[in-house]
Amino acid sequence: MFLKAITRLVAPVLLVAFLDGCSQPATPDVRFTTLDGQTTPLSALRGKVVLVNFWATTCTTCVAEMPQLVDTYNKFAPRGFETVAVAMSYDPADYVRNYATKNALPFKVALDTDGSAAKGFEDVRLTPTTFLIDKQGRVVQKYLGAPDFPKLHALLDKLLADPA
Repeated sequence: MFLKAITRLVAPVLLVAFLDGCSQPATPDVRFTTLDGQTTPLSALRGKVVLVNFWATTCTTCVAEMPQLVDTYNKFAPRGFETVAVAMSYDPADYVRNYATKNALPFKVALDTDGSAAKGFEDVRLTPTTFLIDKQGRVVQKYLGAPDFPKLHALLDKLLADPA
């Protein structure tokens, strides 16, 4: 009877610990086509901490968070941090290009014209949706809506300090 009671208490803890160790899915094998026409596979960024932000020029939350994404990139890029802002398939390329130019976005801005990148990342439909990827290419955090930037910065400090 005692053994049954212990098993009922310990088994869920072990299951949670097991699932927690598996909770970092690998990133999808997607390619990004940037505004300058370069096609980059996400795997080419392995070894860096990468933030992939799905956004649209018509999304007020996306536009509001963009200055903080720029500040985050500028703060952490020298330590091996990369940002890819992926414009949704419905966002006209000219709007994205004009926004990126007008706001001097310092990171990669990609067009997802066929929706394949969004589909590869859990079929993203809501913006902004952001994924934080570690140096090993695993998704460590997903944000729906704007991230809590102080918490994001603390997590970036930790991820960037980890050896590759």
